Parts: sequence; structure tokens; C-alpha cells
Amino acid sequence: MLLKEYLPLVSVVTVNYNHANDTIEFLDSLFKITYPNIEVIVVDNGSDPRDPILINERFKGKIELFCIKKNIGFAPANNIGIQKSTGDYILSINNDMTVEKDFLEPLLKVLLSNPEIGIVSPKIYFYAPPRNIQSAGYTEINPFTIRNNSIGYNEPEKGQYERDTFSAFAHGGATMFPRKVLEDVGPMSEYFFLYYEDMDWCKRVRYAGYKICYVHNSKVYHKDSVTTGTNSPYKTYYVNRGRLIYMRRHVKFPLNILSLSYLFTVALAKNVVFAMAKKEFKQAYAVLRAYGWFIRHFFDKEMRKERVSK
Repeated sequence: MLLKEYLPLVSVVTVNYNHANDTIEFLDSLFKITYPNIEVIVVDNGSDPRDPILINERFKGKIELFCIKKNIGFAPANNIGIQKSTGDYILSINNDMTVEKDFLEPLLKVLLSNPEIGIVSPKIYFYAPPRNIQSAGYTEINPFTIRNNSIGYNEPEKGQYERDTFSAFAHGGATMFPRKVLEDVGPMSEYFFLYYEDMDWCKRVRYAGYKICYVHNSKVYHKDSVTTGTNSPYKTYYVNRGRLIYMRRHVKFPLNILSLSYLFTVALAKNVVFAMAKKEFKQAYAVLRAYGWFIRHFFDKEMRKERVSK
């Protein structure tokens, strides 16, 4: 079905946390796009009260703004925005993005062309010059190390990723999916709070039989880690915690024994020793806190949530 014959409502959901200027820049770019049928939902996740005031003053009547009293984490806040949405298709996108005018049509076209595709993600560039590629899809997560690679990461644009391809995961900064997928799989897990919740959700979407697709001619630009900081103890804690939760949920016996052994010896020692060597004591403590949290919550029901399947 061609887009000129069918223009479904697309709900655009973004979360703001103390970065009103970035959210405003994102929304400015969004309201210049060529696709005519969108609703825009902004969830303010417990920011300073000035943030929602600034956003609302700039875009009053153009957006739906929902304010939460405290920071409840990315996944819960994003889920609130999705629950408030009404579109047949949902685009979850970070507030530190800017978008090309024609970025939405290619994403929607791919979803309309193949009902087996559950998630699409654009080509993501770094916002700062020279605007190298950040992501053209993802490789599989290694079940032993719980690491994967962003395809094209930091490569100059040379036309090397100019075709749509199936991907193991979608970049959590910009994912689009039909509402039916949400109904089949459920929302992102709020157990993660921050980091790896997108990888977990992509994995659950794949368990349900859907495919994930990188769309080459949809382009966005990402400032990256604006909210959490690129090397903050806050980010370090939740990245490590999320990595461990993902392993617990998706790596099965007996491979999980090997993975646990690696994470609690090699990965833990390396991260702590490197941080201490650089006198980043708060970073080392953040890593230890994450592993401690994981040990205390190892048998939580949500930690072992079952797969979702059709």
C-alpha cells in the first residue's frame, strides 16, 4: 500500500529530563517534516519546573505534555507516553535527536510493506561534526560477554550502508513499530529503569516472531548521553545493572554459568581496576553497586520474566 493512498496516524513519543533546550530543538525539527499526520507526546520526567513551562510555551496546542513529579526512569516514562498515544504506529525517539524532513516516510513504508517486520530504526548519525555514523543497525549480543556492536559506529559516511537490512536490534534512541506489536509483546520492561531496556524489548519482539529492520534512507542526528553524561557514575551504574539483568533474562542454562563467571571475574575486575587506575573512584563504586544490586535481586520474578510468543 502506497503512502499517498494511506496516511496512518503516527504517535511520536519523547521523554524530557532537565534538557528543555534539546527537546525544543528536537521538536522544531520534527514540526518541519513532510509527513502530515502525526501526534506528538512529550513526557516530562520530573524535571525542574521550568522545563515543562518552556516546552509548553513554545509548542502549546501542538503537543500533548504530561508531567511526572519525579524521575521514574526512561522505560516507565516512555511507557506512559505510549499509553497516552492513539496512533496506529508509534515512534519512540530521544529528545536529544534532530530529524531530516523526510525521515518518517521510509520508516512507515517498510512497516507497511512487510507485516513480519515489528520494529524499524533509521540511520543514526552523531549530531556533532563531522557527523559520523552512530548506528546502521546492531550485531547480535554475545551470550558470553553480553556485548554487541553498533554497525558503522563512528565511520565517516561513504555510502557504505545504503540498503535496508535486517538487524539483531534497533537503536533505542529511535524506534518505530505498529501498535499491534505492542499489543502482542507488551511495553518495555520497567525493571531496567535505564539502559538495556531497549535491547530486552527488541529480543522479546523477536521471540514473538517479528523481524527488526534498519532503514537506510531515514536519517536522524543524535547528541548522545545528554541526560546521563558520557562518563558519569550514574550512567556507569545503570549500564552495568542493565547488562546483568539482560543476561539473567535471556541467557539460559548452562551458558549462563559461563556468562556469570565472565561478568563477575573478568568484566568486573577490568572495570573496577581501570577506574581505580584513573582515580575515578566514583566510577569504580558505581560498578560495584550495580553488581551488588544484581546479587540482592537475583531471584526477583521480573529478573526471570518468561519470553513472549505468538
